[in-house]
Amino acid sequence: MGLTTEPTVRESRRPPKRWPFSFADSRMNPWRGLGGLPREVWLLFATNLINRTGMMVLPFLVLYLTRELGFSPARAGAMLAVYGASAIVFGPIGGRLSDRIGALRVMRISLIASGSMLLLFPLAKSFTAVAVMTVLWAGFGEMFRPASLAAIAHVAPPEQRRQAYALNRLAINLGMSIGPALGGFLATISFRAMFAVDAVTTLLAGAVLTLTPWRAFSGVNSEATTREGKGIGPATVFHDRFFLVFLAGVFIVGIVFFQHESALPLYLVQYLGLSPAFYGLLFTINTLLIVALEVPINTATAHWPNTRLLIIGCLLFAIGFGALGVIASPAGVIATVVVWTFGEMMLFPAISAHMAEIAPENRRGVYMGAYSMSLSLALTVGPWMGTQLLATIGPVKVWSVMFALGALAAVLMAYAAPRARPPLAAASAGS
Repeated sequence: MGLTTEPTVRESRRPPKRWPFSFADSRMNPWRGLGGLPREVWLLFATNLINRTGMMVLPFLVLYLTRELGFSPARAGAMLAVYGASAIVFGPIGGRLSDRIGALRVMRISLIASGSMLLLFPLAKSFTAVAVMTVLWAGFGEMFRPASLAAIAHVAPPEQRRQAYALNRLAINLGMSIGPALGGFLATISFRAMFAVDAVTTLLAGAVLTLTPWRAFSGVNSEATTREGKGIGPATVFHDRFFLVFLAGVFIVGIVFFQHESALPLYLVQYLGLSPAFYGLLFTINTLLIVALEVPINTATAHWPNTRLLIIGCLLFAIGFGALGVIASPAGVIATVVVWTFGEMMLFPAISAHMAEIAPENRRGVYMGAYSMSLSLALTVGPWMGTQLLATIGPVKVWSVMFALGALAAVLMAYAAPRARPPLAAASAGS
């Protein structure tokens, strides 16, 4: 009797030609789960990566205005204030338009229009003409942020939103690690080339959103608007008391966060005697940590409630910046940067995911616009406030103030978030 070649029952159940262990699905893979994100999230990732890789004009705007156009430092600095004021105004407008005409349409308009403004910007020579171009460029450009945040909320399921927002920030940070460096190289050759590259990458990002097919999604919250015209939640954001408390927490922790652009470099150079190169190293450490760890952290904590990450993130900002009041060594400063960078990686994706959950579906753009405005206000107030406090009360007290503000933001998050109304889907299910 010959030997049989028929497979056993156990052998027949094994999938053919497949490894018994897959690293992609393993818990040891910190990037697992990203493959399940909607296609539109990856399109936004590509859009942001292309756009931010070419973002180089803003960091060198003052240099361009003083060297190329002969503006005084004060007048050149005023253009940054004009840009910031435009961001405060146009961010909410972009959010409201997202609810009216669709987030996808707003993003396309934003990228194509702001890219066109960058192409025309070198034609402006007078102070008035440059101011007008700055308003138009900033206005169209800043409409993109709330629209993109609302778009992610529409296409990503609730359990994947923090991962989607973390991936969105990864694209921004990767691009920003390239854009300014490339801009510095181009600025030594030709400022016009710098404007051209920034414009082309912005228009290319707009082409990605315009030419690539999206599933049936216009950005307008059809589910909410077709439900017999009924909205869920307060009539406006100004009637949403807990959301206003939440925005106050965002604004306060934003003041703490933006000290890395103002009080921190002054403290390192003037008070600790460290070099500007050391300050640049801190930026590198921050970026590398975000690129390597932000998505894995938000994947590993996907089952955590947003409130927990909001509170932890604010406290890590408080500890990271507050510790500078008692730390003077370079190694200690690096440690504080690591601490608040972990806070950054936890806090900002959780903020976006939390707003996506609590905002009525037909007003997500408005809520994201209010968030954009609060961050722009923090960027306007924070650096000025930090440098003024550093000059008047000294470094120990200024970092103590930042610790107190970070802790206060954590308290406000704890107060506002748990009492927020349930997500729209849950509320409608129970009606």
